[in-house]
Order: sequence, then structure tokens, then C-alpha cells
Amino acid sequence: MPKMKTKKGAAKRFKVRPGGSIKRSQAFKRHILTKKTTKAKRHLRGVSRVHDADVKSVRAMLPHA
Repeated sequence: MPKMKTKKGAAKRFKVRPGGSIKRSQAFKRHILTKKTTKAKRHLRGVSRVHDADVKSVRAMLPHA
């Protein structure tokens, strides 16, 4: 059997926490920030969990995580 390969784009976007949940960064904070309010940009900081409906597909892209 060939080796199982990690999707490198997914490896750059997701990290698996010690408890098994998958963390992701927020979208919509990279550019066109001048028209967004300070409050909106502040709420986009930090990381959040991958939704339960998407965990299965993310784990398939990260077989070694």
C-alpha cells in the first residue's frame, strides 16, 4: 500500500488540540480591513473550533494528526 499523505493546505490551516478538537483561525481578517469596524476586527482575533459537521472531512485530510 502507498503511504497516506497529508493535504498540505489543510495542515497549514488546522491544528489538532491535545483533547482531540481541531482549531482553526477566523476568516475575513486578511485584507479590506479599512471598511470593517474596530469591533468586528477585534472579534475576528484568536482561534475557534471546527464545527462538528466538518470534523470528519478535516480528519480525512490530516491522517497523521
